[in-house]
Amino acid sequence: MNEFDPRALWGITYGIFLVTSAFNGRLNGQIANTVFQVTADPPRIAVALNKENYTHELISNSGVFAVSILCDSTPLKFIGRFGFRSGRDFDKLEGVEHFLNAAGVPCVTENALSVIEARVFDKLDAGTHTVFVAYVIGGKIIKDEKPLTYAEYRERKGKVPKTAPTFRASESE
Repeated sequence: MNEFDPRALWGITYGIFLVTSAFNGRLNGQIANTVFQVTADPPRIAVALNKENYTHELISNSGVFAVSILCDSTPLKFIGRFGFRSGRDFDKLEGVEHFLNAAGVPCVTENALSVIEARVFDKLDAGTHTVFVAYVIGGKIIKDEKPLTYAEYRERKGKVPKTAPTFRASESE
């Protein structure tokens, strides 16, 4: 079985997350679906980001990031703000509820169930993406609701940008 049908990947489940970072006073965030817990003790997480994305640049330079786990009631417009325009072109965080942690990273609380703060200790080059592996250095519960899954996002007709690992060329942005 050496043939590959890309639809074989469509059953992998994902969440929808907002990953933020900062470097030299520049703040940004982006939507990501590839965030996962690596270990429990000590707590470690990983995130995969496209190398072209501004948030990738900030994490590469600062070594710190935060992840906001989005609730299932998150509006598509909010996701679009962080998923379809570059932070190089506008301030994605303007008017969005957030706080800056001790490292200066924006932690978005709007539409979030929780926020996890992390410091990178390793990374893996995965071609178009980098997998950043990080120590969890903080975490806060915002509210107790159901998390937004990628499947629910797609059911709501959410679009996928070309830089996402789950982009399907047969579907438009």
